[in-house]
Amino acid sequence: MKGPLFYSKILLFGEYGIIKDSKGLSIPYSFYNGALKMDENPSEEAVKSNASLKNFVSHLKEIKEDVVVFNLNRLEEDVNAGMYFDSSIPQGYGVGSSGALVAAIYDKYAQDKITVLENLTREKLLKLKSVFSEMESFFHGKSSGLDPLNSYLSIPILIHSKDNIEATGIPSQSHNGKGAVFLLDSGIIGETAPMVSIFMENMKQEGFRSMLKDQFTKHTDACVDDFLKGDIKSLFKNTKQLSKVVLNNFKPMIPMQFHELWKKGIDTNEYYLKLCGSGGGGYILGFTENFEKAKQSLKGYKLEVVYNF
Repeated sequence: MKGPLFYSKILLFGEYGIIKDSKGLSIPYSFYNGALKMDENPSEEAVKSNASLKNFVSHLKEIKEDVVVFNLNRLEEDVNAGMYFDSSIPQGYGVGSSGALVAAIYDKYAQDKITVLENLTREKLLKLKSVFSEMESFFHGKSSGLDPLNSYLSIPILIHSKDNIEATGIPSQSHNGKGAVFLLDSGIIGETAPMVSIFMENMKQEGFRSMLKDQFTKHTDACVDDFLKGDIKSLFKNTKQLSKVVLNNFKPMIPMQFHELWKKGIDTNEYYLKLCGSGGGGYILGFTENFEKAKQSLKGYKLEVVYNF
């Protein structure tokens, strides 16, 4: 048995801000993916995955039926028979490993499910998002439901605010362009829950709240608009400002050994770094107008191109 593939996702803009109603833009990233599987001779990884699926099933049983109804008997039978999630998506890297699993389970076991082939009205998107938010809270404590939504639909999602999201198109890539969005591997596994609780703690301070509104959200919204319009010049100007705001106000989310590298990008304009997901490790997202130059500047680090300008 092998189920359909579900892709990882990258939140290009909006990390933390979307908790507080900034805009956001999330795109599928097909380089990593996962599928539900059964094997005759399961590997050690498969056995581990199967054990965590058992716990996940207990969580799904708690979800109220007016939110979503699953074929729990079939799901339990499959899990007891050794079903697992076979995934190349790195965990704790901010690219949506739990999101893809949630999408795969919903796709296979939800009754009356909303499918990609329907006319995806805002109501349907919000309904899916709230179902996924309940399902994914098993992994993170609190989930927006956006990662699984992206994984499930495999289309870019534009977030206007918590209650206003739409499927969107993004400008097509210029494959011979010099500029790029890239992932930088920090080599450290990040944990979402502790990072979110630092953020929530900071939100209690007046100064942090106004920085979020006047600087962080302002630049994030501008970046989303620039990216969708394909206004590269303005995009890099705003990404630089966003990178500065993050360095000054989100230090705990940036691994210590990357503070200098982050600042170097801003000072030289060779690249600008930003958080990918909740930070604390995993991937760091980079934007550059000249990828070859950025590669020289970031020699010794593992980089992966996500999008070409």
